[in-house]
Amino acid sequence: MRKYIYLTSNPEALVASMLPPEGFGQYLSTGTKKRNKGQAIFFEVDLDKIEKLIDIDSLNKRCVAKPDGSPKSSVYLSVYKVLEIIPLGALKSLYLTTDHGYVLELAKVVYDKSKEPQNELHLYQELCPVSPMVASSLSPSVFLKRLTDGSIPIVLPKLFFVELKLGELASNPLSGSAEHLPYPNIGHLRDCLEIIKGEYEKHMKTVHRIFAGELLYRTIDTGFYVGSGDDIVYYPYPRMSELEKINYNFFRAI
Repeated sequence: MRKYIYLTSNPEALVASMLPPEGFGQYLSTGTKKRNKGQAIFFEVDLDKIEKLIDIDSLNKRCVAKPDGSPKSSVYLSVYKVLEIIPLGALKSLYLTTDHGYVLELAKVVYDKSKEPQNELHLYQELCPVSPMVASSLSPSVFLKRLTDGSIPIVLPKLFFVELKLGELASNPLSGSAEHLPYPNIGHLRDCLEIIKGEYEKHMKTVHRIFAGELLYRTIDTGFYVGSGDDIVYYPYPRMSELEKINYNFFRAI
């Protein structure tokens, strides 16, 4: 029976499983007896590219079928600095699950930095290894580089984050419509964006310090990003009209 390796973002962990991605996502979000309920976000990891980073003998001994022949659901391999040690090249598809167990696969693509919008404000939800929500005037690639290249006192080895929708607030924080933005405390978000827009040297401001653990999938804008310095892996998120066609069950559940 095939073994899969997954990197979960919340909590950050490296997990082995005999379940394929969709089955693993259902297991994480609903449990084995459907009594659990919660989102899950995880990467599939290429085992061949991390063999030297994990204890293969332990993996083979622990990740085995149950006595009744059913697959082993999960075997934790690491829960500390996982994103930091996994090479970007080992990351395969990214998977999002709803709290009802519907799973959406996002394939990674080559990121074209030249297409990043200019003179717009952004809203980022950091997911791993830290998780504040941050308003910024920096495009995704510049934001990633600023936090991981050592140019500022706060430095991360790698960062996984998602860009969220701002609508009209991206260009007009104070007067732009927030009608379709279901964020708590919109007034505070407007203030953060206006401060960044008005201060030339201030490029980032924390909107919320703690991530509640539930991402509103309908608020995702461009997609998910992970990387360090100039190395970036991008997982574009489909528009709602496209998502409805791609994965109707996931679309209905969000």
